[in-house]
Amino acid sequence: MSFALRRSVTPFSRRAFSTSPRSSSFAKMTIVGRLADTPELHATSTGTELLRYVVGTNSGPRDNQKTSWFRVTSFVPEGPQRDFIAGLDKGTLVYVEGEASMSQYTDAEGKPRSALNIVQNKIEVLSSKKPAQ
Repeated sequence: MSFALRRSVTPFSRRAFSTSPRSSSFAKMTIVGRLADTPELHATSTGTELLRYVVGTNSGPRDNQKTSWFRVTSFVPEGPQRDFIAGLDKGTLVYVEGEASMSQYTDAEGKPRSALNIVQNKIEVLSSKKPAQ
């Protein structure tokens, strides 16, 4: 096949990389940390059930560590995977991937606060509950 013929045929035979509409933007986040507590099952006003849990991460030198807390929501449907996540113990080391968003709220003392929320796409257990020291 000649170069001119290949050039004229190629655009019609190529497949588009994605046929879904593009989002204007998104934020993906990956965290590794320990569960602050056992995940809890919540029902929305529409009856949809979701899991909520908090993951804590530490940074900085040992004598001056700072802990950051991340609120995670999981929309995993009812079944073995949701049961597995709901059964994880406080202190379990997890790897979480998801879409991140910021929310603003006023705390009980009337101070404006912001929170980083993550909608879980993937979770992996890296180790069980932290051993007692």
